[in-house]
Amino acid sequence: MMVCVCNAIREREVREAARSGSMTACQAYRAMGMQPKCGQCVPFARAIIDEERAAA
Repeated sequence: MMVCVCNAIREREVREAARSGSMTACQAYRAMGMQPKCGQCVPFARAIIDEERAAA
């Protein structure tokens, strides 16, 4: 599933960033060498990161 249309970031990429230690959406984006643009994806990315942290 696409999380961020502006940066073409997929859900699996956000999950991988979370597993690699990113604690926030901004940290996950930076880990991928990007940054949020319009910001509409940030809440969804945050929810994915929270899910990964809860499962760890």
